[in-house]
Amino acid sequence: MAIPSAFIDELVARSDIVDVVSDYVTLTPKGGSYWGLCPFHGEKTASFHVLPDRQLYHCFGCGKGGGVISFVMELENLPYVDALRLLAKRAGMEFPEGDLDEASRRRRGRLLALNKEAARYFHSQLHAPQGQPGLDYLRGRGLSKGIMTRFGLGYAPEGWDGLIKAMAQKGFDKRDLLDAGLAVSNQKGGIYDRFRNRVMFPIIDLRGDVIGFGGRVLGDGTPKYLNSPDTPVFNKSRNLFALNLAKTTKLGRIVLTEGYMDTISLYQAGFDCAVASLGTALTADHAKLLSRFTKEVVICYDADTAGIQAANRAIPLLEKTGLKVRVLRVTGAKDPDEFIRTFGRDAFARLLDQSENYVDYNLRQLQSKYDLEDPVQKTEFARAAAEMLSTLDSPVEREVYAGQLSVLTGVGKAALLQEIQRAWNQRLRGAKKKQTRRDMTPVAQVQPRARQLRYSDPRSARAEEGVIRLLMLDPALARETAGLEPAHFSSPVLGKIYQVLRSRLQAGRPLQLGMLEGELEREEAELLAEILRQPEALENGTNAMADYRAMIDTQRAKREDTGEDALLAARDSYRKKKSL
Repeated sequence: MAIPSAFIDELVARSDIVDVVSDYVTLTPKGGSYWGLCPFHGEKTASFHVLPDRQLYHCFGCGKGGGVISFVMELENLPYVDALRLLAKRAGMEFPEGDLDEASRRRRGRLLALNKEAARYFHSQLHAPQGQPGLDYLRGRGLSKGIMTRFGLGYAPEGWDGLIKAMAQKGFDKRDLLDAGLAVSNQKGGIYDRFRNRVMFPIIDLRGDVIGFGGRVLGDGTPKYLNSPDTPVFNKSRNLFALNLAKTTKLGRIVLTEGYMDTISLYQAGFDCAVASLGTALTADHAKLLSRFTKEVVICYDADTAGIQAANRAIPLLEKTGLKVRVLRVTGAKDPDEFIRTFGRDAFARLLDQSENYVDYNLRQLQSKYDLEDPVQKTEFARAAAEMLSTLDSPVEREVYAGQLSVLTGVGKAALLQEIQRAWNQRLRGAKKKQTRRDMTPVAQVQPRARQLRYSDPRSARAEEGVIRLLMLDPALARETAGLEPAHFSSPVLGKIYQVLRSRLQAGRPLQLGMLEGELEREEAELLAEILRQPEALENGTNAMADYRAMIDTQRAKREDTGEDALLAARDSYRKKKSL
């Protein structure tokens, strides 16, 4: 993407990281920097740190870090160019669309146009004679014409090329259909419709574009539900069905269902807050996406074993994003759709209000594994439940649930609190031991979090980090790096970052982390943020640069094994500079 470098530099300069982060996180000033609860993982104590003077963020809990562009990319789940667009809109700057990769932009637009035309075709087929099976199915599920229209539901007729022929008349060719996932190629080089004899559910993104489809087979065909494959405009792990509608709900929560029909039935009943994952288990990206639009998620999965297992997997993912998580137990029906059709809207509203928080849900799931009439099993349950409650950060929560557990098991509350505290202390000791082992291993401390970036020569790498940090903090020190080449660095990633900095300085461009993120991979930018957050005394910048260079020379001589004289000379040079 050929975006003018001057535009990126100005955009970053006009996008102060404290202001941007404050749109998402409540920040508290402390000691010249700002602190808040990390938006990337669930926490009760602030470990998310924003340094305004260095224009970077870093979380001491999960390790995420970077500049203003990477923050928007990570939190909004956007690619680099879309993050630039969002920041440009926020800063009131006109985005230079004409300078983008025109072919790529046209391709994306063509696929979206094709999906839109395909959705119109499927919807028209639903109300044509050949679409009667699909219409009968949807009416049998209790859907009104209005709700079918609102969701753009359709029908893919039987046959191998109905959509292909219809789209050809609109000017779309074989390559278009394959790229959009609407057609499949055979061994002979021909293509055929991916969706046949299926009720069709268009998948619409937050911008209102049709990005893919889900199809429910009629009859005994398999698979029961077929979804579009990942394409240049669709990723099932980063989109949720009906979130384009649920994002504006006034109900204060989002209901997470297992499928399209459950979501649509809830909308028809007046609950405009339902979403569903797209033929895949809930992912961390889904959880982050939901956290942008609500503070509370109610998991409303089927009451069968698969639904319970899916809920158990979803709870920790949602909780890590800081969402309040509740679980709705569907009783008297296999799923929300059947419950609403059997008992009505008001009954489901009461059920929704009675949904359990995730702690109650986890305790009930644990209890189902024990026979509380058996004294031995009751004791085992009490201990297992105490272990579970010891994971709660809040002492008040532990106290309240200890009381509930006491009533349930007949074990005294004081004894349970003692058992919870024992488990808490054991967990704390384990964490301290782990931290101590890290603290006692200096080499491990200097290694990047990303394994693929690990240093082969940590002593040299620490000095190479120092050179990079000094250049970022005081570009005038570039004169002290004369003769130092990227090839002299022991770490390829640090050599790359050094080359990026040197090229920018030679071009007279400013050095700021956010401005570099388009030239670095995500892990590389995160490493640079970690380097920059380390302290550095600029009043001794010249001497520090000399020390770092001497260490790099010494370690390089060792690696190259150029002979004893060269090694001794490097050491002597280092000692002389150190004495200054």
